[in-house]
Amino acid sequence: MANVTDLQSKYSKLAQEYSKLRAQNQVLKKAVLDEQTSSNSLKDELKQKEQSLRKVEQEMDSLSFRNQQLTKRVELLQEELLLSESKSKRSRNKGDSPPQVNLQAQSVFDEDLQKKIQENERLHIQFYEADEQFRRQEAQLRSRLDQLEKESEQHQAVVDALTSKYTDAIEKLQSDKARLEVKAQTLEREAKDCRVRTEECQQQLRKYQTEVSSQLKHSSSVIQEKVPFNDTQLSDYNSLNVPLHNRRHQLKARDVAAQALGFVQNLVSALLNFHSYTEQRVHIYPLDSSIEAISPVNQKFSQYLHENASYLRPLEEDLLQLHQSITEDAITVLETLAKLQDFSRSFSAYSSFLQKILPYQLKSLEEECDASLCTAALTARNHQLQNDMKKLTAVFHKLKSYVALLAVPSVRSDAMCQSSATAVFTQMSASLHGLHDVSTELSKHYSQKVSLEQDLPTATQKFRTTNECLLSSLASLTNSCGKMATFFSNNLDFFASCPGYGPRGGVVNPLQADSMIENKRRAATYMSAIRKVRPESVAYREALANRHILTSSTESREGLMQQVVQSQEKISRLEQEKEHWLLEAQLGQVRLQKESQRIAQLEAQIAAGAPEEQHSAADGSDAARADSPEPVQDSSLVGILTITSCSESAADQESREHLIKTHYMSRVSDLTSQLQMCDSKAVHFHAECRAVAKRLAIAEKSRETMTEELKLANQNITRLQDELSTTKRSYEDQLSMMSDHLCSMNDTLSKQRDEIDTLKLASKRNHRLLHTHTHTHTPLKPDSIPHRRVCD
Repeated sequence: MANVTDLQSKYSKLAQEYSKLRAQNQVLKKAVLDEQTSSNSLKDELKQKEQSLRKVEQEMDSLSFRNQQLTKRVELLQEELLLSESKSKRSRNKGDSPPQVNLQAQSVFDEDLQKKIQENERLHIQFYEADEQFRRQEAQLRSRLDQLEKESEQHQAVVDALTSKYTDAIEKLQSDKARLEVKAQTLEREAKDCRVRTEECQQQLRKYQTEVSSQLKHSSSVIQEKVPFNDTQLSDYNSLNVPLHNRRHQLKARDVAAQALGFVQNLVSALLNFHSYTEQRVHIYPLDSSIEAISPVNQKFSQYLHENASYLRPLEEDLLQLHQSITEDAITVLETLAKLQDFSRSFSAYSSFLQKILPYQLKSLEEECDASLCTAALTARNHQLQNDMKKLTAVFHKLKSYVALLAVPSVRSDAMCQSSATAVFTQMSASLHGLHDVSTELSKHYSQKVSLEQDLPTATQKFRTTNECLLSSLASLTNSCGKMATFFSNNLDFFASCPGYGPRGGVVNPLQADSMIENKRRAATYMSAIRKVRPESVAYREALANRHILTSSTESREGLMQQVVQSQEKISRLEQEKEHWLLEAQLGQVRLQKESQRIAQLEAQIAAGAPEEQHSAADGSDAARADSPEPVQDSSLVGILTITSCSESAADQESREHLIKTHYMSRVSDLTSQLQMCDSKAVHFHAECRAVAKRLAIAEKSRETMTEELKLANQNITRLQDELSTTKRSYEDQLSMMSDHLCSMNDTLSKQRDEIDTLKLASKRNHRLLHTHTHTHTPLKPDSIPHRRVCD
């Protein structure tokens, strides 16, 4: 019924979460619709702006056309003015006086020209202003369009991410709901099976009770008649008996030890990172060791911090050996855990290491406070960190004491009773919770300190990365301490419970635990040897014949193996020879081809049959060519010029200079074109590099956001895994409690049935007494009959 109520509560929680998600989905849909309407309105505004832009462009085209007409008109007027001026000059040269009509026409033309010039200037100004306004509006609209496109892309990405997230959440919830429904059905079926099994167990219990009662009577009669003495009086000999084995307790102990090993490994890795990054920070701040020497206190502190692995690695190794010593066949109690003593010594060594480095750590923080750039806020954070480190060392010292107390029973049998062990486990759980609180405070104060130190002018990139690594190590330390505290609190009842080991329910003596375990092992081997089936025997003559066959087969096998080895060596040698001859054949083929080509060339020369005259003419041409002067090449940065040393005339020299000039001019033009091409390529590459740099910055930002989302997803995964493990463990505990409850209910039912049987026998006796009294006609007084019997 408890499981059903739990499932109903979980169903109600899932329904509430589903309703919340549906409401959030509605809000998101509304936001998407609003964004779509806003984007549509922005598109309409963009269309209107484009229409106005087209109108302005049309006006600009008309103005430019009008301006061209006016310029043509002005040019015509200027030409007419020049013609009139030339005519007036001619008339003046002739000595004639200018007529009055020409002067009036000239003045009219001048006024018209002045007006046209003014109008042209005004139109130029209007055109320039309109052009500037158009460019400004175009730039504003383009920037607005880019901004709106970016916002729409961002909104669309957010909407897509939220839709995918909530669809995943809804699918997950639906799958969880279906899984829980299936689990509820399986639990109901298991409950029915348990009821049927309980009835069967009750029937078997009655059967076994009758058998055990008969055997008890028989064994008690045998003991009374045959056993002359009792061998259980001496506790020293009785403790050597093989105790009862609780397999469920052993499996639980191994599971708990494995979980504790994982938590301690996480704690050790977090502490290793914390000490290592603290050592790295000491070398960087307040003085950089690569530039100047650090203080003696920090040098000593760094030297001690460098030894942290020698104190932390034994913790992990000793707990691993302790976990390996807990097997299914062993007996796990505090008195038999000899490996716990090694873990206690390693933990004590690490606690003393923390006490040793504490004063140096406090002095190092004081040196940071004495630095010139240390503000009042940083000083306050350093004082808080000093208090936190003191608390952390004190908590580890308390845990060392409790671990040492738990390791004492494996050496002394009278060291600790069950109540004192329960008190030690309780105090240890409280200390682990205190360790989690101290690590949380330490992480919070260190994060505040790092946020203040990021603004310092002397903070380098290495210093910032070291601080980030320190914060991550403290976060992992806090997480591992919290998991360890919750794990210890959940298993506190198991730690404090007595498994019931030992002879006759007594306590196991640690000095006799080894001999007891050896007795158990011997008993197990004896039982396995008894149960082992003996092999069938073989006749002596048949065994001799088989031996001869075996020896001959082994000899023949050895000979065959030698032959195989020899044949393999021969095969490898033949393979090598084969490769050698293949190479020789390839070389011979190449030589044959060359010889065949040479023979073909010789045959062609013989078939040609060239006369001796041609050879002589060729010799004469060669001699003339040798007599002719050889050309000299002059090389420079611009090009290569060929110079022949022959007698030249003046015309030849001029042509030569012209050729040199044209050569150098063509070379200069080629170089200028190459330079322009290189400049254009450089500008293009510069623009591409800027675009790539912008893309890289955007990609870095997206990578940072994705890394943050990945961290959050990993944290959610770890949290869900922890919840799953806790729920699984709680279900297992509930099933074990239900089985224990069923056993207790069976015991109570058997007791009640025994009481009912006794009451029925008593009632039958009373009825018999009443029947005898009525037959003898002796009336009874009312006071002589018990009240309960009268009611019956």
